[in-house]
Amino acid sequence: MNILITGGTGLIGQALVSALLQKQYQLTLLVRHEKKATAFFPQKKLRFLTALSSFKSLDEFDVVINLAGEPIFAKRWTKIQKKKLVDSRIKLTQQLTQLINAGINPPRFISGSATGIYGDRLIQALSETSPIAHNTFAAQLCQAWESVALQAKTKVCLLRTGIVLSPQGGALQKMLPLYRWNLAGPLGSGTQYWSWIALEDMVRGILFLMEHPQCHGIYNLVSPQPVTNKIFNQQLAQSLKRCAPFPAPSFILRLILGERANLLLESQKVYPTRLLETGFRFHYENLTQYLTALFPPK
Repeated sequence: MNILITGGTGLIGQALVSALLQKQYQLTLLVRHEKKATAFFPQKKLRFLTALSSFKSLDEFDVVINLAGEPIFAKRWTKIQKKKLVDSRIKLTQQLTQLINAGINPPRFISGSATGIYGDRLIQALSETSPIAHNTFAAQLCQAWESVALQAKTKVCLLRTGIVLSPQGGALQKMLPLYRWNLAGPLGSGTQYWSWIALEDMVRGILFLMEHPQCHGIYNLVSPQPVTNKIFNQQLAQSLKRCAPFPAPSFILRLILGERANLLLESQKVYPTRLLETGFRFHYENLTQYLTALFPPK
């Protein structure tokens, strides 16, 4: 199978590339800087591209996996940064869609999105058929991203991804030092639901959708058991045998993080309904199971 991947040097992308190489698929990575990208995959047989301008179509590929995008939590959401967040997703997805549509034997298209599209929904259980929000930047960004991807005249899978957990990167990597120093605690009220997924299951989910050609449409890439932030805080502290006595009030988070604080404070109780219906099974269905695997009791 011949696969084109964007975002291959990110947290999810690196793990996905490693999994695909083990299956001996032929991989092409679209990257911004080839020299930097090769450092992520030393001695691996990969083809690197820094532009799509040489392609008239993407017919040579069986699947295109689109994970690229400026990290959403890395910087304060100024007008300039918001434009970067939008452009890094929308412009590239438009380019991929146009090239897919220019061919006569188009590849399947697996494209990123996020559970932020649902907005703040308190305790409401959310599936792929739930209404999306329109009143937050994250929701509007995801909606525009999905809309462009769905213009591709092929089978499209949209990955509405929750908080991806891994000690190697992302949110969990940033949290661990605070917990180990006993400086963590609930965020805001702590009652907001966090829909999470282990990195291993995220990669397995993408592979499953890729290897089952009948799959198309929207898929929530989250574990079957979302938890409140308060429960997340308690379980992570217990797993590390630490205390987490320092809550961070909402107004403090908004003062420090600005609009980005919504990503931590909005409640999204999301379920992977369609993924389970296809027959996919999670390695880590609940948070206790995952944290025990990461931090085995001594």
